[in-house]
Amino acid sequence: MEYTWRWFGPNDPVSLAEIRQTGATGIVTALHEIDNASAWPEAAIHERKAAIEAEGLTWSVVESVPVTEAIRTAGPGCDADIEAYATTLLRLGAAGIKTVCYNFMPVADWTRTDLMRPLPNGGAALAFDYIACVAFDLFILQRPEAAGDYTAAERAAAATYIETLDDAARQRLIDNITAGLPGANAGYDLTGFRSAVAAYDHIGHAELRENLRYFLARVVPAAEQAGVHLAIHPDDPPQPLFGLPRIVSNADDARWILEAVDSPANGLTFCTGSYGAAAENDLAAMAAAFAHRIHFVHLRSVACDRAEPRSFYETEHLGGDVDVAGVMSQLLNAEEHRHSSLPMRADHGHHLLGDAGRPTRAGYPLYGRLKGLSELRGLAMGLRYSS
Repeated sequence: MEYTWRWFGPNDPVSLAEIRQTGATGIVTALHEIDNASAWPEAAIHERKAAIEAEGLTWSVVESVPVTEAIRTAGPGCDADIEAYATTLLRLGAAGIKTVCYNFMPVADWTRTDLMRPLPNGGAALAFDYIACVAFDLFILQRPEAAGDYTAAERAAAATYIETLDDAARQRLIDNITAGLPGANAGYDLTGFRSAVAAYDHIGHAELRENLRYFLARVVPAAEQAGVHLAIHPDDPPQPLFGLPRIVSNADDARWILEAVDSPANGLTFCTGSYGAAAENDLAAMAAAFAHRIHFVHLRSVACDRAEPRSFYETEHLGGDVDVAGVMSQLLNAEEHRHSSLPMRADHGHHLLGDAGRPTRAGYPLYGRLKGLSELRGLAMGLRYSS
């Protein structure tokens, strides 16, 4: 297993020199400064790769080459954006970068309602409060069809919740939900978010699946030519939000994606925190079933609220409700039959110790991820010795 670390480029408060001290040998990054609809320039790819290698590290995974909303909605500009995407894959492959993580989540990337939930030990964690999300949809976003998507009890709880927010807390909720893709220069303002959601008025689960199939049918051949493995990230959280469909939430979804374009180049990012936020997902069984098409792994855990299981917070990497050890065991067993090491990163992390003094992105502190990576490396070593 190759231990990797997500780095957001030269402006990341966590430097490559520091990453090298964490035990990670691979870097997971992207050219975040390039417009989502543009092909990545060859020179920029090689420049970033050289900077990483100059620090004794390897650019192991691209996370991510973003999929545009035009592609997801099959709207104007879709084919041009897909062509640019395929060109980027060819250029990455030519540069020796062979794994590309991406997602197909409409409008919102991973969504949290609280980016700094206090923990008993003095640290802070990411959290998702389902009722807070309902309140945002009903009373802030004011989506016309929202009321019909929730029960009377959920609407009442959301109404009570929104009354507890002062202006600062209300704005914080808006900012957290509309933040956009990690590493992107900007998310949405409320008006832009509302317009982006409205673009999906006539796109349901089946239509979004077909749009993904259309995308894959055109980019997988480029990935095959380039020797690149595509690895789709699951929905986070794995449930519909704001009336938007989600199509990468469970084993059935993963199986459909792999069969839609049946190629080794079309694979999965196995994120235990994302899949693990749905109690019905058996992650160890999923890891075993899909091991041959898992190209990248995010390991972390969550604890779901017993009263409202759609709410959760991110726990220590070996805590919570996710069977991280069971997943790791399955992946280590499968790795014996691979031709190369499986890249894995400790996903997210608590804000701990000196993290408060660094302007890191939410979920991507130094010390919290260092702790998680150390725990996961120890788990892997223990499993190897016990087998």
